[in-house]
Amino acid sequence: MKATASGRFDVKLAPEPLSEAAADSGLGRLSLDKRFHGDLDAVSQGEMLSFRSAEPGSAGYVAMERVQGSLHGRKGGFVLQHSATMTRGEAEQTIMVTPDSGTGELSGISGRLRITITAGEHFYDFDYTLP
Repeated sequence: MKATASGRFDVKLAPEPLSEAAADSGLGRLSLDKRFHGDLDAVSQGEMLSFRSAEPGSAGYVAMERVQGSLHGRKGGFVLQHSATMTRGEAEQTIMVTPDSGTGELSGISGRLRITITAGEHFYDFDYTLP
């Protein structure tokens, strides 16, 4: 079954200490705490590593987050894997469901999520497939 989910989400980011090995690398580490609304009624927690270049508008991040809740009424969870860059203001993102991470009624899920930010609000579009 192929489907699309959409809605908005709230996100809280909190700085976290880096490992001793990465302390002087210029990287940032943040915890993620999200609440999804709409077709995906869920919460998630995760971790992000980021880097902001000295060039304005250039940065990158990677993140992993565990999502738990319901998707179009099906209860369960899955893990999202993020990789994103911004090159002088031009964004490129890949946010995929980590293979075989689905649980409960979301077991076997695969898909790709896109994030947009409009007037300070976060929105998602999630194209997914379930067996």
